[in-house]
Amino acid sequence: MAPKSVCCGLSTLEMLFIMLFVLMTGVSMGLISVMATKWNVDSSPEEPSPTLGPTARPPGNPFLVGVGRADCTGPVGDVPLMGYANLDQTAGGIHTRLYSRAFIVDDGSKRVVFVSADIGMVSQRLRLEVMRELQGKYGNLYRQDNVVLSGTHTHSGLAGYFQYTLFMITSKGYIKPSIQAIVNGIVQSIDMAHKNLKPGRIFLNKGELEDSNLNRSPHSYLNNPAEERNRYKSNTDKQVVVLKFTDLHGDGLGMISWFAVHPVSMNYTNRMVSGDNLGHASYLFEQEKNIGSLPGEGPFVAAFASSNLGDVSPNTRGPYCVNTGEACDYINSSCPIGGELYGGAQREVRGVLHAAHQWVNMTDVTVQLNSTHTVKTCKPALGHSFAAGTIDGGGDLNFTQGAVEGDPFWDGIRDTLLGPPSNETQDCHQPKPILFSTGEMKKPLPWHPDIVDVQIITIGSVAIVAIPGEVTTMSGRRIREAVKQELETQAAFTNTEVVIAGLCNIYTHYITTYEEYQVQRYEAASTIYGPHTLSAYMQLFRGLARAIAEGTVGELPKGPEPPFFNDSQLFSLLPAVPVDRKPENTSFGQVLEQVLPTYKRGEVASVTFVSGNPRNSGDMREKTFITVEQYHNRTQQWDIVHTDASWETRFHWVKGSGAQSNATVEWHIPPSAQPGSYRIRHFGHYKQLKGLRPVITAYEGTSDVFRVS
Repeated sequence: MAPKSVCCGLSTLEMLFIMLFVLMTGVSMGLISVMATKWNVDSSPEEPSPTLGPTARPPGNPFLVGVGRADCTGPVGDVPLMGYANLDQTAGGIHTRLYSRAFIVDDGSKRVVFVSADIGMVSQRLRLEVMRELQGKYGNLYRQDNVVLSGTHTHSGLAGYFQYTLFMITSKGYIKPSIQAIVNGIVQSIDMAHKNLKPGRIFLNKGELEDSNLNRSPHSYLNNPAEERNRYKSNTDKQVVVLKFTDLHGDGLGMISWFAVHPVSMNYTNRMVSGDNLGHASYLFEQEKNIGSLPGEGPFVAAFASSNLGDVSPNTRGPYCVNTGEACDYINSSCPIGGELYGGAQREVRGVLHAAHQWVNMTDVTVQLNSTHTVKTCKPALGHSFAAGTIDGGGDLNFTQGAVEGDPFWDGIRDTLLGPPSNETQDCHQPKPILFSTGEMKKPLPWHPDIVDVQIITIGSVAIVAIPGEVTTMSGRRIREAVKQELETQAAFTNTEVVIAGLCNIYTHYITTYEEYQVQRYEAASTIYGPHTLSAYMQLFRGLARAIAEGTVGELPKGPEPPFFNDSQLFSLLPAVPVDRKPENTSFGQVLEQVLPTYKRGEVASVTFVSGNPRNSGDMREKTFITVEQYHNRTQQWDIVHTDASWETRFHWVKGSGAQSNATVEWHIPPSAQPGSYRIRHFGHYKQLKGLRPVITAYEGTSDVFRVS
């Protein structure tokens, strides 16, 4: 049976590619799938006050606050999309642009930064490069301990920003233009928030959102203790938490919303770069607040960030078989209300700021389960069910979820090409049958990280726990409870709201409970540090919370620093862009398929151009490949009404044979479109050789004028 949408299983080609790669140099991550939640927005927008520069705190006001947003979209052609681990799913245009959204809070003596970026996850390499850039600009102001970087987990963001072998294999290596766009976007968003610091206030609100997520591994969830499950009314977190940022006049500056759902509305067949459902929520809310601004512009910044989404699907209809429509087997199946909560946020967040951070070797953590019993974490390894994928995305091999025994066929190939897992690793990971013993695979570079970030920042009565991976519903609940208990041992932290921020600082796949691990569905097979991974994280986060509560953060050991491999040690599997070709008797930017003379609202205007490879356009952040323009008789000018960042547009780049390519631009004409005359334009660059030297040349093309009625 095939699920309706796929995400993260391994294909035969990819499985063999991983194994053969090891031989030549002497996976697929799996992440998740498909939502179209309708995100409610506050219908009474506020006009932000003019931006003020940094200033001292006014009497009686606890915070300086700053918000910033910057484009972090990389090359939108040829580069793999990060999430489904499908080597064939390469970028071919733009659905919506990707943004980094930064929030800075200063209490007069301490400062913290939270960044939510429209990317699959934050990798260790990405964080290290961002922190190096910040240190070069700001010295010791923004550090490992007070900066949290979180990925929304869109599966339609660009890959190529990892330094460990498994992730590089499944995303065509380390792609410098891709990671540089993300680094520059994150740093620029922090720069903007830094420059925009002003006296302000923060308000908290919470609510619940029904019918927008479901647990894709209910069989695993049911393996948690009944008395624990009975404390909750659902097997997913329905809670939405919102932080509202205003200036002293009450005018809105921005907001952060956390909700547990996988951003996989765009399935594995999609080729367009997209912020997916959380990105769409940000888009809608910012458009509502920044009236008259094009997408990505305007002062109000709205981040819809990831939370404990590990086992949470947006596919509320559940999985079913494409060919029969029948439900998949139960065990082996292969816009939150942030806007409303923002408008009603009245509980003011007060107090001081804290930040605690450690690096820890997650392969060797001793966990004290009780007064007499200790256990340890393991070297990284992925189980057989990792290759099966989830109900949101299954593989095309003969792997199934819930596998607690190995497969002789694949184990034989693994042992021949890669070598068998050691007895120590097999024993440590029980009952997981190991598919890839990545912790024992070191060529050409380590396949998985050993050194992992753990971090907590507090903003008054709000504690943000930065989770370095995808944490399941019950795992997130346990971490929240553990941190809350530890903080509230001190009166200053009474009634603390603990927020789980997902996919922060480094990616380590999944974090399941010990009980869920025994079932060995996809999430458990992808819990790479073994059955006691969650217990280890709970112990570590308790330690950070205790240090914050007792004022002993300065006594925390820094821990072993992670490696930063030289660029020469990293590899890229992405071929160089060839010289662009075009059909005879045409020019780049020439229209191949013209628009119609007239359209009605609700129809789609479409035009196709001769194009170059988008990778030849270099850094296109804060720019656009397309515009939709309206002619105004009064001014006799063409005004831009949409760009490639707009929800209403689609920029499809189609790679043909012989280095030829086309760009098709679609405008899905909204009901709000004004009647009048319009045109569509496309901008790009092509590569040609002059002698032996490659030369990049800009081009543009324009459709005929058409009427909208």
